[in-house]
Formats: sequence, C-alpha cells, structure tokens
Amino acid sequence: MCLFCLSSVPAAQARETVDTLIKGGLFVEGGQEKAALLQVAIKDGRIHAVGPHLDETLQADKVIDATGMVVAPGFIDPHTHAGAELSSPERKANLNYLTQGVTTVFIGNDGGGAVDVGEKLSRFESDGIGTNVATYVGHGAVRAAVMGRADRAPTSEELAQMKSYVARAMQDGALGLSTGLYYVPGSYAATDEVVALAQVAADHGGMYDSHIRDESSYSIGLKAAVSEVIDIARQTGIAVHVAHIKALGVDVWGQSRDIVQLVEKAQAEGLKVTADQYPWRASGTSVAGALMPRWVMAGSKDAYQARLQDPSLSKRIREEMTENLRRRGGAEAVLITDKEKPDLVNRTLAEIAKTRDESAIDTALWIIQEGNARVASFNMAPEDIRRFMTQPWVMTSSDGSTGHPRKFASYPKKYADYVVGEKLLTLSEFVYHSAGQVADVFGLKGRGYLRPGYVADVIILDPEKYRPKADFAHPEQLTEGMQWVLLGGKVVIEEGRFTGDLAGKALRKNH
Repeated sequence: MCLFCLSSVPAAQARETVDTLIKGGLFVEGGQEKAALLQVAIKDGRIHAVGPHLDETLQADKVIDATGMVVAPGFIDPHTHAGAELSSPERKANLNYLTQGVTTVFIGNDGGGAVDVGEKLSRFESDGIGTNVATYVGHGAVRAAVMGRADRAPTSEELAQMKSYVARAMQDGALGLSTGLYYVPGSYAATDEVVALAQVAADHGGMYDSHIRDESSYSIGLKAAVSEVIDIARQTGIAVHVAHIKALGVDVWGQSRDIVQLVEKAQAEGLKVTADQYPWRASGTSVAGALMPRWVMAGSKDAYQARLQDPSLSKRIREEMTENLRRRGGAEAVLITDKEKPDLVNRTLAEIAKTRDESAIDTALWIIQEGNARVASFNMAPEDIRRFMTQPWVMTSSDGSTGHPRKFASYPKKYADYVVGEKLLTLSEFVYHSAGQVADVFGLKGRGYLRPGYVADVIILDPEKYRPKADFAHPEQLTEGMQWVLLGGKVVIEEGRFTGDLAGKALRKNH
C-alpha cells in the first residue's frame, strides 16, 4: 500500500454545525404559501436555513424529529391582558399562552397598562418572563394619571401633560397608543382629544389600537364607532387597528357586512386599517362593564357608590341597565365566570335571580355592590364571526381575560373549529393570521416567519391533538398538543412539558 497516495485524495469537507435541526415535519413558513415537507436549522437564536435535505450538509447539536407534526413560527397575540401574569412570580412563565403556541404577547390594550412603559419593560427583562412581550401606552392610563376619572374635556395644560406621557412612552419603545373608548375613563374623551394623542404616536411611527367606543348600540352605534377610528386615521395619518372586532348584541347582528365595506373604502383611500378577532361567541367583561351606565361610574369610588344609593337616580339607573341587558341578549346570555365568586360561578344571571326570587337587575346591582364579578356574555352571531374571520385584514387574538376560556384556548379553538372543522381557513392562512401578518402590521422586524435570519421563535404542534381543553365551565385548562416551543432558539416546551426556561424578551418598537 502506498501511504503517499492518500495525499492525492481530497479530505472530506467538514459539515457546518448548527444548534438545532428540525426535520420530518410539515413546514408552514408564516406567510400564505402552502405547507411543505422541509427542514429547519437554527443557529445562535435565529433561523439559519430552510430546505428539504439540510441534514445532508449540516450537523446539529440537537435534532428534533417532527414527523407527523406541523412546524410553524410562534404565534403573536396582538391583544392580551397578560401584564399581570408576566409581573407575577408564580405566573410569569405565561404557560396559558405558550401551550397555545403564542410566543409573543401585546399588553397595554384597551387603554390600560402602565404609563411608564420603559420601567415596565425593563422590569420584565430583569425578572425573567416566559414569552416575549410588547406594549402599548394606554390612553385611559394616561388620562387617569392626569385627570383621574373626571367626566370632562382636559384643559390645555392637562392635554399637554398627556401628550408628554405618550411621547415618552413612544421613545421608550411603545407600539403606539391604545384606547378603551367604551370604558371609564376613556369613554369621557371626545374624538379631538384622542386625535391629539394619536398624532403624537404617529409622529413616532406608532400604531393606534382601539377598543372602539361602541361595539353595539350603547351610544353612537357600531358603524359610527368604526367610522371614528377611520376618521382618526384620516386626520393623523396613523395606522389604525380595531381591537377584537365584533357585532355585539341583537341590535347590530348582521352589520359585519357594513363594517367590511367601511374598512375597504378606507383602505381604498390609502388609509391603513386592520383588526383582530377572537373565535368565540361570548365576549368577556364584568357585570358592571356590561350593564352599568358610564355616567354612574364617573369620579371616585365613593361618588360611584353614592349614585347607586341615591333614590332619586334609582329609576334611571335601572331603566338604562335593563336596556343594556336587552342589548346583550337578556339575563340568560350572561354567565358568571369569576372563580372568586364560588356561589355564583358557572351560573347565568337569570339562574341566580331566580334563586334569589328577584329581578335580574336587582341581582346585577347586588353583585356589583358586593364587589362585581367577571362574566361571559353570549352576544355574537356566527355569521358575523365568520365574515370578519375571512377578511384579509383581520388577524387572530385572544383578548385573554380571567374566567373566559379565550385566555387559555383561542388559538386551538380557531384551529379546531375553522381549519379542521369548517375548513373556513387553510392551515397556512391560520398561521399567517396568527404570526406573519401580525409581525408585518405592527413592525416586528425579523419575526413572524420561518425565514433565514429571522428570530427562531418556533412551534411544533401535533395536528391531531392540538385542541382547546378550556371551556366556560373549566376556563383555565391548558391546551394540549403543543409538543415543542422554541423561543429565540431556546427550547421552552419539550415533548409537551415546560422546561422552566424563561426565555422571553421585552420587544421595543423602533429600537
């Protein structure tokens, strides 16, 4: 044997090493392309490569066999109320979202949240969190910090102070301005006040997100409330977003067709208008939120209680509450979901009133005066839900709130009912409206897709087992079927189990 002959044979080329290789799964990129059998390589927290035979040219420290599974980008929920969970040592892993496949949550919605956005995001980073988080600055929070719950227009000095709060929040990385114009104190603000603050957000490249002034027929009506959002876009040039779009209550069922036309007309003007939606017939609020007239709630808690106790106001309050209850479909359509009220939970307002041998309004007033309670209000028509869901400008959200299964199961609910069941959406459309579209609309660069160079927020779900476990009787059951979740390339759910790794990041707009 000639030993020197070996020098004439080229050495085998060393294969590049990556951190993780996912193979065997049905790959969904995050856009609307059809799913395909492709492999995904991850290195240094980002997608390194996507292709059919990566295992032939790459070697990996960890190989995940996703055969029979769906591989997709982590979902981005544009409307949650997860700030309290992320601030809690016991709940900051945010497992109710991770197990749905949600790797990024937005907070500060509906006009709420922290005024000091920078401090809030820094605290999340130092304490550790289980999902990524981005936040709005809430109009209601800013207004309350300056004016309390006053039912009046701001002075020029107060408006200037509110504008400074919004500007600072935008500089600290807020997504934009959110409003809750249905709720106190946002409901006390005229459109010109909102325009002034939205302009500040627009000047910093932010969005305007709104729980609109009326999703039903409480005040100005659904169509006028959507028109108000569009008018804010028209006056400021800001991109606007309608939170949890719906036609709430019997008076506006069927108006989804009119709303679609309004939005399409605005888009034809060149305005940027989008919306999100959760896939449930029931909304979530409180007894007071659903039924109490807003003028009763103005000012301090003492002033609120004084009005409730004032005999001269009793007739007016009861009449307006009765009308609000009718809008929502009656006492049979209002389910108490508050686990802090064990004697009431999982019972309708009608059932409780019958037990107490009194009217539904008397029972509602008793509940409110005993500290209020969370409710699920079954007030939406299936045809409106479907019409909104199939619009190209409507994305998935949860609006997760205590006592409602949407907090634990909105994404599997949409998948099970509308992808697998009714086939209203394809798998790729479902993923796009839950990931890529959200990243695009809100400017989360390098997220929402499984593309080379993008952050490796990756989910691997079992298409046969990914189903909602939570329901209205058991609203806090974790979703099953989410087999793997990687956050920035780190495994946080492995074979269905949480690893304990708090890999979430605070995401700052324009930083």
